[in-house]
Amino acid sequence: MSEIIRLSAAALAQKLQSREVSAVDATQAHLDRIAAVDGSINAFLHVNTEEALLVAAEVDKARADGDTLHPLAGVPIAVKDLIVTKGQPTTAGSKILEGWHSPYDATVIRRLREARMPILGKTNLDEFAMGSSTEHSAYGPTRNPWDLDRIPGGSGGGSAAAVAAFEAPLALGTDTGGSIRQPGAVTGTVGVKPTYGGVSRYGAIAMASSLDQIGPVSRTVLDAALLHEVIGGHDPHDSTSLTDPVGALVEAARRGEVKGLRVGVIKELSGEGYQTGVLNRFAESLELLRGAGAEIVEVSCPNFKYALGAYYLIMPSEASSNLAKYDGVRFGLRVVPEGAPTIERVMGATRAAGFGDEVKRRIILGTYALSAGYYDAYYGSAQKVRTLIQRDFNAAFTQADVLISPTAPTTAFRLGEKLDDPLAMYLNDVATIPANMAGIPGLSLPNGLADEDNLPVGIQLLAPARQDARLYRVGAVLESLLEDKWGGPLLAQAPEIAGVK
Repeated sequence: MSEIIRLSAAALAQKLQSREVSAVDATQAHLDRIAAVDGSINAFLHVNTEEALLVAAEVDKARADGDTLHPLAGVPIAVKDLIVTKGQPTTAGSKILEGWHSPYDATVIRRLREARMPILGKTNLDEFAMGSSTEHSAYGPTRNPWDLDRIPGGSGGGSAAAVAAFEAPLALGTDTGGSIRQPGAVTGTVGVKPTYGGVSRYGAIAMASSLDQIGPVSRTVLDAALLHEVIGGHDPHDSTSLTDPVGALVEAARRGEVKGLRVGVIKELSGEGYQTGVLNRFAESLELLRGAGAEIVEVSCPNFKYALGAYYLIMPSEASSNLAKYDGVRFGLRVVPEGAPTIERVMGATRAAGFGDEVKRRIILGTYALSAGYYDAYYGSAQKVRTLIQRDFNAAFTQADVLISPTAPTTAFRLGEKLDDPLAMYLNDVATIPANMAGIPGLSLPNGLADEDNLPVGIQLLAPARQDARLYRVGAVLESLLEDKWGGPLLAQAPEIAGVK
């Protein structure tokens, strides 16, 4: 069974289609892997054993009957526990939703079910996606499979760790300021933030509605494209959903080409604050692209230096509004204080007990930024900066076809290292936030190990809005060049996990 879990989703799909491997065996192999290693990693908050095996058995029967199935039918997948899933708990990593079951499926879950992909379970995250390390989960931190004393990134560290630890070949994440891409960088996985509106957000528990985006987590660029085509496309349930067709993303990944392509290096996303090993791997990747025929140019996006500050006004403001519904009255946790239980006192007691420190911090910050007398000075000004960032991107894309930068300034830091320093924690997203502010697509893929600590490093590709296929075309080429250099996938170099390889 160990060879099954190390197959890419594309390779596993081929073996399933040829009936060389059964969907039940593939699903059971991943469930066995979860049982063997997740006690050390804590990637999963809920394991969906019975339903996953039932779906797998149905796929095997349909295939034996000669039915036409989706190419990914029978390929197991994990889902970030911010995406509502009927029949399974959805907690958003918070005590305030502990044990809550959604009465409906998110659109992306419905599309997974239509493709007949067994859902292995729900993965851990920073509470309500607020964090960069998955240490802010109410259910304990997730650990990085490369080093169990280090963080797997956040907020979607559970999905990235599950894929990196071979517990799942694919996973879904959400990306508000880098929560798919930054975990990808520090775990050696591939993470994609689609164009805003390219994948329906219906059923994703909102943190910041103008920034949130569901996207794929995988071990290869092709696998991410395969999953992206499953979940993408217009959804009438989501008022921000684009009407554009998904596009030929898989074809772009399979026919990658960079000859003559202009690759823009973002001047403001490197240098001071970036680990030496991160910059060394970045420079090597640029040389590989240049050797493949790409033209490397430098572009300047001067307003990016304000992106972090603007983001941490816009995001908490939207979060404070979105989280107002958790009041102890309508659903979720309810704490009734002693004495006269007025609505105000119930709400206060429930939110005090149900929300963690980071969520409370952002609610307070956002509420202040939206308050009378401060709205224009803070939230309004941040939205003006957002417009400037969008203009920077527009100008940069007149000089380059894709933009490129390190995904994160450092490798995975140690658990607890930055918990008491929120500003240092926020800096982990300095390179990923601009894409969310502009709504453009971004892709992170592993590009080596840092010299200092032998931990994974990620490189980020950015494209204009609606040009997601361009990311897969360039990403697939760079991935191939890097694997030729290494002699195989980066994850093949990962250490044993808790004595289980």
